[in-house]
Amino acid sequence: MKEFKNILVATDFSESSDLAFDYALSLAKKFDARLLVVHVINEPVDLRGFYVPHISFEKLEEEIEEGAKKMMEKFCRTHLHDYENYDSFIVPGIPYDEIIKKAGEENADLIVIGTHGRTGLDHVLFGSTAEKVVRRSPTPVMTIRITES
Repeated sequence: MKEFKNILVATDFSESSDLAFDYALSLAKKFDARLLVVHVINEPVDLRGFYVPHISFEKLEEEIEEGAKKMMEKFCRTHLHDYENYDSFIVPGIPYDEIIKKAGEENADLIVIGTHGRTGLDHVLFGSTAEKVVRRSPTPVMTIRITES
């Protein structure tokens, strides 16, 4: 079996990505691998030129980034209290691009990502970050699909 030294797991803090994280953490423990926890702040629509009361575009970006940092800190505190070989990253951009890019920068041997299992019109309209990562990543990708109960 291949040895994994660096395992990247992408999270959007959803139930689906929590399940993917559980798999990634299990693998990291089994191989004593470094776990790379990545959250991508999806680039917001540029609202400059539109009237948005009470908040500037720059302030909105700052608040989104600050919120993501707090969520990541809480996530790591809750899920990684007994595993120290990890790094967390919050990056802005297009999720599938940034996940692939970070995997390359950190020499990841595997990307683990959850999928929501969207189908039909929902899939056409929203696409799938996981699907785009699978199709475009030179790094092997493990997808974990949440099952509907």
